[in-house]
Amino acid sequence: MSNDTKPKTPKDTHYAKLRRAHRDEKAGGAPAFRPRQPVPAGENAADGLVRLYGLHTVRAALDNPRRRIRKMLVTRNAAERLAIADLAALPFKAELVEPKEIDRITGSDAVHQGVLIEAEPLKPKRLDALGDTKLVLVLDQVTDPHNVGAILRSAVAFGAGALITTARHSPQESGVLAKSASGALEHIDQIEVKNLADALAQLHEAGFQTIGLDSDGPVELETSFSGEKIALVLGAEGKGLRQKTRETVTTLARLDMPGAIRSLNVSNAAAVSLYAARKFLASSK
Repeated sequence: MSNDTKPKTPKDTHYAKLRRAHRDEKAGGAPAFRPRQPVPAGENAADGLVRLYGLHTVRAALDNPRRRIRKMLVTRNAAERLAIADLAALPFKAELVEPKEIDRITGSDAVHQGVLIEAEPLKPKRLDALGDTKLVLVLDQVTDPHNVGAILRSAVAFGAGALITTARHSPQESGVLAKSASGALEHIDQIEVKNLADALAQLHEAGFQTIGLDSDGPVELETSFSGEKIALVLGAEGKGLRQKTRETVTTLARLDMPGAIRSLNVSNAAAVSLYAARKFLASSK
């Protein structure tokens, strides 16, 4: 007797589906679909620590000698993708877990990709530690961590040397901000100032042209550049630059948008402005 089985034909598959449907009907119908119940975020990290998650975010943190990591939770798959062969060899506590264990900490809405670390936040630098960079970004009370994270990513991509924010009305380092930055948090100096107008004055003394982005600015951004150092200043969603900031910057400029929509999300405006500024600086060497 042969043990060979015949390959299934479309007709066989059709009748198999009919048989399953008949069994389900006799049993009272197919089992109802049960959507996955959302898991709320757990307690916050201990005082003095932040939780960062996501493959790009954690990989950049691991590669940053300034980052002090205290603990890692990682799935087997994520450890392989991060090229971590031996958790015991890491200089901090690391634990192999299932994804649901990270869900309980971050909440199921967070895209943690199977890895989470607890670490000390990076210390902001002072304005006098700016160095010799020729391009910086200044945020005037931009508070949304998703936007700030996206801005950090663009700033690193276009070679900005620093992101300057105010001590108040700016988001603190967090998992949401770091995930939106996709690793950029570890690659750019963050400078925190108490008074933005004073900081802009210091930038002027250091040779920077400060350009405030405003949808009603009198000149187009591309025609406003001058000099060898540029600081792009962006305001919060909705209210834009504060009046004092508008009065302090060297120039108010707009992005020329011929379409029906006259403004961009602040993170998109930052990316476009950085591209234009980098192009000008490269051509003026």
